[in-house]
Amino acid sequence: MKHNRIVISVGIVGLAALLSMLTFMSPTNIGPFGVLLFFTTLYVVIFCISSLLFQGFKRMAFKNSHQKSKDYLYSAILAFGPIMLLMARSFGVINLWTAFLILLFVCLAEFLAYKKA
Repeated sequence: MKHNRIVISVGIVGLAALLSMLTFMSPTNIGPFGVLLFFTTLYVVIFCISSLLFQGFKRMAFKNSHQKSKDYLYSAILAFGPIMLLMARSFGVINLWTAFLILLFVCLAEFLAYKKA
């Protein structure tokens, strides 16, 4: 339960930083460090959301509320998918083939984490 509080508090802080960045800054004057900070905070927020959703699914499906470190690894890999979609969108090459390749990459990374961890 302590990990759950940490994940929620980090997610709230990341969401607040992300919203303040989107509200008070424009993309032209943010600079390279700002872009890095944007993608990092977006990844943290998506990781927290996917971690909480994964825990809720696990609680509903398996009646088990204990979250292991392997579950956080799965959430971290899953959270990288929307970041890759956003990156493809910034290059202007988002189509069905790109989305399929990103989905394939995430599925292969999840499978590798399942086999190795």
